[in-house]
Amino acid sequence: MKLPRPLRRLAAATEAVQHSTQITRQRMAAAPEADENPASIYAAHAEAEDLPYGVRIAASWSWRLIVIVLAVGIAVWLLSHVSLLVIPLMIAALLAGLLSPVVKFLTRTLRFPKGLSVGVTMVGFLAVIVGGLSVVGQRLANGFASLWAQALTGISQIQHWLSTGPLGLSNQDLDTLFQDALNTLKNNSSSILSGALSWGTTLGHLVTGMLLVLFSLIFLLLDGPRIGRFFINLLPRRARAAAHGAGHRGWGSMVSYVRVQLFVAFIDAVGIGVGALILGVPLALPLGVLVFIGSFIPVIGALVTGAVAVLLALVANGWVNALIMLLVVLFIQQAESHILQPLVMGKAVSLHPLAVVMAVAGGSIVAGIAGALFAVPVLAVANTVVKYISDRGWEHDPLFGPETAAMAAVNGSRITKPVRSAEPAPADLDGEEPHPGS
Repeated sequence: MKLPRPLRRLAAATEAVQHSTQITRQRMAAAPEADENPASIYAAHAEAEDLPYGVRIAASWSWRLIVIVLAVGIAVWLLSHVSLLVIPLMIAALLAGLLSPVVKFLTRTLRFPKGLSVGVTMVGFLAVIVGGLSVVGQRLANGFASLWAQALTGISQIQHWLSTGPLGLSNQDLDTLFQDALNTLKNNSSSILSGALSWGTTLGHLVTGMLLVLFSLIFLLLDGPRIGRFFINLLPRRARAAAHGAGHRGWGSMVSYVRVQLFVAFIDAVGIGVGALILGVPLALPLGVLVFIGSFIPVIGALVTGAVAVLLALVANGWVNALIMLLVVLFIQQAESHILQPLVMGKAVSLHPLAVVMAVAGGSIVAGIAGALFAVPVLAVANTVVKYISDRGWEHDPLFGPETAAMAAVNGSRITKPVRSAEPAPADLDGEEPHPGS
């Protein structure tokens, strides 16, 4: 017997309610106990609400910063125990950035084999270094003879002033002071001997480091890209495109830094050396070479080499000549800081002068002279790499052509443009705003 239409609708609604109730019971049975207990959920939310929003954000930032600082500190501590390997490798990297254009020119333009190009470059580089050091050594040997005689004359004048001047010291008083100095040396002979032994160990480390620099430089020039690909292939496939592009840009930044620093050091050496030559300061050529080497250590190198130039002028020609030499050194260094650095170095590595000073100071505190030497190139490379990754530069990098993009897509790297709208890149360390199209 067919039921009336209202009864059929009521039966269908009852069946739907029963089916829905059954599904709800199954879901509640499969859910964890926390979902079945609304009191625990309310307690968790209440506990979160008890803390102000600013406190929660500060706590989140704090533990992340603690982890970052701890990781960096552990890395620096570990590297300090293998400094004999790390420092020569970093010096070799800087030299490779300087000599790699020569190898490319010999390989691509003159069609030399890669090994022959590296060999010719290394032989020419060593010939320039050895020849320059031999010329400087001869000038130092000849100049120090006359400078030593002038120093002895100065010591005699000081002795005469001590005897006839306001102090009125007699010869017996001077002999007593000299004897006390000798006794002090005798009493501290053990510490002097240990210092000499430590210098011998340092000399051995220096020779070992030089050999490691040459060995590493040869292989960086010969197989640099292959070594980079080896480390990139250790990363997950999705990160290889970003790592490859960031490494390529970072290496270019370091090459630019080395070239610009070489140009700036040459200008400093020529300026101070010519000024010393005009003023008649002895050892003008070795002084220029010293300024050239010291210019690779920002801030500290300029101060030390400038002080040496003024001291030589003072010993050889008197305080008036030393004052003029001081003015020459200050003029050259100020021209470098306010003209060469902003126009050349700033565009090459995009670092603000304050960032350079702080990096050099921090590097010297952490790792001494080596830290002051490598602080600026490391900061320049880090700045370039961070900007490249934060801007997702590999997604529109000309380095990745269509074939590379297809291969990276097969390997799982995401080189195509993302679906979401890209966020603008952060400002540079020199305060420069990002390009609107980045």
